[in-house]
Amino acid sequence: MPKSNSSFLEKALGRIDRLDTDSIHAVVGRLAQEHQFLETLFDTIHDGVVVVEESSKVLYFNKAAVVLLGLPLDGVIGESVSRFIPGLDWESIIERDREGKGETRTFEIEISYPEDRFVEVVAAPIDGDSKGSSGVVLVFHDATESRRETFEAIESERVQALTLLAASVAHEIGNPLHALHIHLQLFERELNKLASKRATNHDIVVTELEGADSPADRPKDSEPIEKLRNYLQVSKGEITRLDLIVKEFLGAIRPVKPKLELQDVNLVAKETIGVLQPELDNRGLTVIKELCDRPAKALIDAGQIKQVLVNLIRNAMQAMTRDGVLTIRSNREQGGVAIEVEDTGVGISEEQISRIFEPFFTTKKKGTGLGLMIVHRIVDQHSGRIHVEAGKEGGTRFRIWLPREPRGPRLLATSESQNHD
Repeated sequence: MPKSNSSFLEKALGRIDRLDTDSIHAVVGRLAQEHQFLETLFDTIHDGVVVVEESSKVLYFNKAAVVLLGLPLDGVIGESVSRFIPGLDWESIIERDREGKGETRTFEIEISYPEDRFVEVVAAPIDGDSKGSSGVVLVFHDATESRRETFEAIESERVQALTLLAASVAHEIGNPLHALHIHLQLFERELNKLASKRATNHDIVVTELEGADSPADRPKDSEPIEKLRNYLQVSKGEITRLDLIVKEFLGAIRPVKPKLELQDVNLVAKETIGVLQPELDNRGLTVIKELCDRPAKALIDAGQIKQVLVNLIRNAMQAMTRDGVLTIRSNREQGGVAIEVEDTGVGISEEQISRIFEPFFTTKKKGTGLGLMIVHRIVDQHSGRIHVEAGKEGGTRFRIWLPREPRGPRLLATSESQNHD
């Protein structure tokens, strides 16, 4: 309240016993005007304002608080603020006010109703730095957009860091390449020796084999073969590792903008499972497909979504032992399609879930920590959402939501556009 208004009120209250009826009416009228002025003022601002007394009971809230916090129009006044805003630590707020420090405290909470939002809260004591408490004014500001911009800035910095690391990674790739080259040379050398020996001494070898009384008497031709096999396995391992590193780093450093078309996500899921089915069978894993009956169309780049599913399914395969179960399910939802990949593997801890999309973070011994980062970015470029949680039967469930229409301003849908799929 302005200082002049406070002075008027103080003077009026100091002379209340000497005021006649008309003067009292004038004071009440003035107070009513000021109340209406403040009511109008608070209802025009975009931040939610809630006034709470010491006992945590709500004394006042404005229209923005109704929209931002989902407060009902009736039944709020006189009720505990914690009932409507569960994430608010009221005891901590009021304790600071009782100390009489007059501090304005700013902190952030996350709310899930009426929408998932990050909200910045400013708590200011009504009585300033007076001892005790007359209550607190809480101002709520929607910080979701600024939080998103911050995350995008961090993501941009991560991509830049990956680009700078590309040069050093190229140097590191030289080490396995060198090992691969040496082992291939050894492979060729041993192969040539074996071929030459068998060509010149074939008859002798056959005679020795026919006259051998026991396996111990047989010539040890198997030793070079075993060496060759070992060299070959090392070479294959290095090739596989190089292929994974190169592909994931190229995908991380040079993201490709998706070419979005309205396509059936079910078909993409079936094609992906078909490609990976031999590997799934070899591991002794069961695949359950719970795809919705009708076409589940979304605005996607089919190739990139297939890449997402391949990453998730392979991660699931590596997390499970034989007889594990992999479930792929899809659902048509309001405005889009949800697809889930769930396994019955070892699961992921809460701490790991919070970091799982960070670059270079991996729970696998030989993982690069880039696969899920690429998955997250592809989903984000599709204006979608990805969520990770524990599965119903243990293990892990990844849930992806993909929109049916592009984001941005939209006109009212016609009957034709509503039935496009």
